[in-house]
Amino acid sequence: MIIKIVRTLFLYSTVILLTSCASKKDIVYFQDITNAYEKEVKVQYKTIFEPDDLLSITVSSSDMQGLEPFNLPAVSINTMPGSVVGERKQLTYLIKNDGAIDFPVLGKVKLEGLSLIQATNVLKEKLSNYIKDPIVHIELVNFKITVLGEVNKPGTFTIPNERISIIEALGLAGDLTITGKRKDILVIREQDGKYKYHRIDITSDQVFNSPVFYLKQNDAIYVTPNKAKIKSSSYNKNTPIWVSVASVLLSVVILLTR
Repeated sequence: MIIKIVRTLFLYSTVILLTSCASKKDIVYFQDITNAYEKEVKVQYKTIFEPDDLLSITVSSSDMQGLEPFNLPAVSINTMPGSVVGERKQLTYLIKNDGAIDFPVLGKVKLEGLSLIQATNVLKEKLSNYIKDPIVHIELVNFKITVLGEVNKPGTFTIPNERISIIEALGLAGDLTITGKRKDILVIREQDGKYKYHRIDITSDQVFNSPVFYLKQNDAIYVTPNKAKIKSSSYNKNTPIWVSVASVLLSVVILLTR
């Protein structure tokens, strides 16, 4: 009777461990890619400005006279309590709910729905009435993404260069954990007043054709846990210990009954 109980316990514990194992096809990325592999890039990246975007806009010209009214001043921000000398920070423009920014002298300039190049050209055209050969530099300063779920370093990340792919985002988050589901990564995107959901599979090279391969500002990524992770949440964390104990007991009982 004792032998039967111990053997059952041992078998049950072994099954638990075996079912938590993942196969190669569930772990390896880009499994369709072989040597000398080429794939045409079909997804093009383009920043489109939206309400609540913060923009840094700098205006310059070959003729430096008269530029001051068109550039926001830099202000001093104390980064430490009691600090006399603070960090110098350039003020930014907020795209408001009406899709426009309030620009010095020019007044309201609508930038919502425009790409970086289009917005630059709009400002250059308007400024050319006041400045000779204006040069406009626009930078999106609040480009953030959030990565959650089965990654090693979940969190919200500020992107300095306004361009990041899903692969780079997962790299920022320390890559997926071994229990992250490579075939079921959810990207949540707010667009046109609605939330849109995309699921991608990074074990396939089709990820490069996904409309969310290049992320947009405020995108959120959620890595789904695999079945082993979900099942393990209901198991006793001491299961490996019980496996060892059961193995020892089984050996002892077998020796005693010989």
